[in-house]
This record gives sequence, C-alpha cells and structure tokens, in this order.
Amino acid sequence: MLQVTESAVENLKEYLKKNNINSPIRVVMQSSCSGTNLGLLLDDKKDSDKVFEEGGVTVLVDDAIFATTGSIIVDYNKPSSCGCSGENGNGGFSISSEKKLSRVGSCSTGSCGC
Repeated sequence: MLQVTESAVENLKEYLKKNNINSPIRVVMQSSCSGTNLGLLLDDKKDSDKVFEEGGVTVLVDDAIFATTGSIIVDYNKPSSCGCSGENGNGGFSISSEKKLSRVGSCSTGSCGC
C-alpha cells in the first residue's frame, strides 16, 4: 500500500539527522485551486494511522486516504542541471498514487496566486 524508494529513505534520513528531528513523516492529501496533491509533513501518530517502517524512517498514512489514493509511492528526484527533474531542476520528493486524484478548481481567475 505504501512504497518508499531507497532514494527517498536516504534523503528523509539525511534531512531528519541534519535538522536533529526525531518525528514520523506523514503522507497527507492537500487541496488547492489547482487540485488535490499528496505531500509530506512531520507529525505524531494518531489512532487512525497505518504505520510503515522504511529503512529506519517511520511513515504515517491515515487509513482513510488509501480509499482515495490506492497504493502510494514516495520517491526522491535528484537535482538536475538541465531543469528536467523537480521544480527548476532542484529535485525533491515526489509522492504519487495508484488512483488519479481529482483536479477540482481552476486558476484561470488568478485569485489563488498560481
């Protein structure tokens, strides 16, 4: 139901160590005018969570999210000098789901700053 790639585990561990953080990572659904996306944040375990241990990193996912997303993959894209990977070539975490997430809303009005 959740796959965290080796590259993502390595980069999560590096971030947590560098910032002296001892907290689980949570996969969350975020909605904006451009649609629904998956993201990561630091959080404490809740009763409704499924807990995954991946290479020494604890990842939390609220059990209800899987009904909307299906399987989830957390990956890390390395920085690229050509601008091909991540925003402006900076790389970063990529969270994808088996099921297509809704694309509700529009930025055509410009009101959301997109």
